[in-house]
Formats: sequence, structure tokens, C-alpha cells
Amino acid sequence: MRSRDVKFPIRYNDPEYQLNHQKLFSQAVLCPLKNVLPPGVDQEQFDRAIVEFENAVGKGNVFRGQALEEYVDPYELWEEEGRRKMPSAAVCPSSTKELREVLAVANKSGIPVWTFSRGKNLGYGGPAPRLDGSVALDLHRMNRIIEVNDKFSYAVVEPGVTFTDLYLHCAEHKLRVWPSVPSLGWGSVVGNVHILIVQRTVDRGTGFTPTATHHQHISGMEVMLADGDIVRTGQFAIPNSPSAHLSKFSFGPSIEGLFLQSNLGIVTKMGIWLHPQPQAYMSCTFDMPNFEDVEVIVDIFGILRRDGLLPNTVYVSNIVEWLGMTGKRTELWPEEGPIPDWRLRELQTQLGFGYWNVKFGLYGAKEVVQSHFDELKRIIGKKAPGSEHRLQGHLFSGENDKLLEATSIPDPHGGFFAGVPSLWSLPMVRYRLPKEKAGIGAHADYSPIIPSDGKTVLEWVRTAREICETQGFDLFCDFFMHERHIIFVNMMVFDKTNSDHRKAVDTIFRSLYREGRQRGFSKYRSHINYMDLVADAYDFNDHAYRRFIERLKDTVDPNGILSPGKQGIWPLKYRHLREKL
Repeated sequence: MRSRDVKFPIRYNDPEYQLNHQKLFSQAVLCPLKNVLPPGVDQEQFDRAIVEFENAVGKGNVFRGQALEEYVDPYELWEEEGRRKMPSAAVCPSSTKELREVLAVANKSGIPVWTFSRGKNLGYGGPAPRLDGSVALDLHRMNRIIEVNDKFSYAVVEPGVTFTDLYLHCAEHKLRVWPSVPSLGWGSVVGNVHILIVQRTVDRGTGFTPTATHHQHISGMEVMLADGDIVRTGQFAIPNSPSAHLSKFSFGPSIEGLFLQSNLGIVTKMGIWLHPQPQAYMSCTFDMPNFEDVEVIVDIFGILRRDGLLPNTVYVSNIVEWLGMTGKRTELWPEEGPIPDWRLRELQTQLGFGYWNVKFGLYGAKEVVQSHFDELKRIIGKKAPGSEHRLQGHLFSGENDKLLEATSIPDPHGGFFAGVPSLWSLPMVRYRLPKEKAGIGAHADYSPIIPSDGKTVLEWVRTAREICETQGFDLFCDFFMHERHIIFVNMMVFDKTNSDHRKAVDTIFRSLYREGRQRGFSKYRSHINYMDLVADAYDFNDHAYRRFIERLKDTVDPNGILSPGKQGIWPLKYRHLREKL
């Protein structure tokens, strides 16, 4: 229970968002927080640094002790075993000036900082640091929407701007753009976002509209380096350039990629392309009833993604993920062990789902959208003749050829497919909670990059199902289809208070990792507890990639203060800890 004497930062103006944020963290701590110090720093040195941090950002924006409850991983597997990742303090700057002063203190004191924007990278560690004792560098107060240009369809934002902030700004000013948003709108456009459904931009996340592959639509970044110097990328590096956020072309090496999933600098501003508000949108669904049908789905829709008929992400989920939205598992299947096939078929019939459920959108002029759908219908009829499947399309368009208002699209057809965020998928984490007693809903995942080939994907889902069911878990999954690959998200939803669940989740992850590595698959990002394990798979030429990045790290961050250990990238100062943490 929270102490009334402890002050916590107010992160959201929206009361619903703030309440859900407080519940998430206040109900997640199983063991009392412990005070920790930054590595190599004694109490006296730390206390002096705290005073300097307070001078930089204001005393009310530095947090210690029990106020760090919102800076730990609410889904941590091992806190009862004494292995929780813990910050020593939290600092919340509101500007680049304050951020520069914070980094100056960190450099002088030798204190590492762990940077995040909203701390909603849940399932991957949330706001918790990779290295115990790091100071949580919380950028949620850097929350200006600098520009939204609806002529050229782009936005420029600071890291504290949430997807909901951006959407509301566009709606309020009647701007003719649809941002690509997640189903959970409380995460940062630049920074951390909840794993359920979609992820952040600089963590290479994906969404749903035609600009859904967020990192591929970055255009012009501003980054603060460890020494406080600021660099801009691309045309943004030219003062007052009218093309600052219009073009990815640069002169010389393009460096944006160095700051994706990176600890080489801190993104302070980012330009991102948005989708022009369309005249029409069609909400499309397709489903098939059998587990093995995933092969057909991948081979049909993979070609359509590559040839451009479907220009944006195709989202595919299995029946168990949809059950996670309808209630607790115990209400659907009260027995231990995985839900048997016969019961899944019953539930498919009752709820009107397939085993595999496909969702995507078509955007543009009304006649063009309809023609795309007609061609899609013809292709599916030819590629899957006689099979059990359902293809549906619901067309929405602006009246009298006007642009379509996203809010005019009713549920379940609009929402994040039309750029409208919410907290829609939060209930999913409660799927494995017990029926009669309290628990703490949590989730983790293994999400490899897999070739978009039907046989390959079918073989993988068979392997994943066997691994999950061996531990008494259902195969709870979805995947995002890009042109040539898919990102397969094997979700482990669990009760954090159940030690058997926690052990099973770790076993499932490590088994999936082992099977994936044998096939040459790797996760595209990772929970902090597994970052070194995942990074180890990139081992060509004695880990030449990692060695190269660490050479850059030691050059631009010689004191090793920026997010040590992130993505398995360790500065020289802490490199000896890699195998011990």
C-alpha cells in the first residue's frame, strides 16, 4: 500500500491514464524497495550529487526511497528472490538545458543514468535500469509538440509526448493527418511504449496505419550526447532548412540508426512522418479455423505485402490472444494445463473467431480502396479455394468526397487502425489471474524476426506451442507481417504472485531463445534481464558488431554514464560486469 507521505510525479493530465498508471505500479511491488547506490559511489558522494541534481531540475523533480516505486519493473520475475533491478534515484528534467546540467553532474560524479520517456516499455523492464544503482533519467516533462504539419504530414515532438497527446493535438486543431498510434496511448512517440500490440519509435516498433513501421518514418532527429553536445541528423542539421523533416537524404553518413535501441545519446527532438487523412478507409478482417492454416495465411498475405496491394502492416493473432480480451482464463477453462483443442473450437464458435484472425486496413480514395478489396477477394478465392475462411470489409468514407473523420468510424472497425489511441488492451494482462483470490497480472514475450514463409512460420508455431504447453501455458501469440519478414510475438501472460508462473515464463523464454538461435532467429528487442543473452546471438566474426558499437560507445561516452548495458552494449567502465549481471 502506498504511503500518503510519499510524493509521486503526476505523469498524465488525463485522469483515466493517471489512475491506471498508479494502479499498475502501486499494486505490482511484492517486496519492499531497497536503497541502492550507484556502482563505485559512496553515500557521501551520492548525497552531494543529489543536491546538484535538485539544483538542476528543482527539488520536487528528484525522487528517492519509496518514491522510486514507479521506477521499477512492475512485471519483474525475480524480485522475491532478491534480484530486482533498482535505481538509486530518479531525475526529471523539463528542457535540454536541464538535461545538459543533469549529464554534467552524472559525468562529474561518475553516476550512470538510465534514460526513458514514459516508462511504459512494459514486458521489457518498464523504467527499471539494466545496471542496479543507475539514476532513472525520466524525460516525461520534456513534452512539447513542436510542430505538426498537415501539408507534408509530419510531426516534431519531444520525448515526453504521448501518442494520445499527439492525437488530441491533431484532432483539436483539425489537422489533416492520422498518426500511427498503439492501442495503448499512454506511451511516448519517441520513447517507451507498452508491448501489448505496438511499440515505441526508436525501439523499432510497428503500428497499423501506412506509416506503421515507425522507425522507417523518422526524418530528422536532435540528440544530446553524453557531454551535453547536441547533434542533429539529415536536413535537420541545416539551420532553418525547409526540408528538415521532409527528406531522409543527407550529405555523408546517415547517423539516425546509431540512436535506435541505443545508448550512444539521448533523443531530445524527433521528426516523424504521419499518414495524410484519407477520403476513405476499409476495415478488413480475415480468419481461418485451424492451427495449420497459418501457412496459408502467411503465403497469401506475404505476397500481397511484397507486391504493394496491402501497403501496411497485417496483424494476425491466434484465438487465445482474443480470449485474453474477454475475461480470465479460469472462466473459460478451469482446469490446469493448456486449453484442449476441442474447447478452443467451442470458444471459436461461441465468439465468432477463427483460430487465426487477421486484421488490416485499406486507405485512400473510395474507389481505389474498393478496387483493392475486390482484387484481394479474388486472390484469396484463387489461393485458398474450398477452404474455410471469412473475408470481410467495411468501407467508411467522408461525405461528398470530403476527408474521413477518424472518430466517425464505429468500434470495432476504427480505433488504432484509424489513428485513435486508448487503453483498449490493458485487460489482457489479467488473463491468467486466479478466479477466487487476488493476483498481479503481468506479461513477457519472445518476439523473433522470422522469414515471411508459410512453412517456416508453421514449423515455428508448432515448436512454440509445444514449448508453452510443456510448461502448462497456452500458445498466446500474434504476429505482424511486413514485406519480407514477420515479427512473431509469443506472449507469456502470467500471475506475478505465482512463483510457478514466473519460473515457467523464464523457462519458456530460454527454450524459445534456444530454438530460435538454432534457426538463426533473434528477437528484435529484449527485456533488460535478457539483453546480453539476445545480443550474444549476433556473433559473426567474434561479435564484430558489438565490438564496433562499443568502440563508438567508449568514444562518445568515455565515462560510461548513458544507460550502461542497454541492448548488451557496455562501456569500458562496466564491461567486466557483462557476464556477472
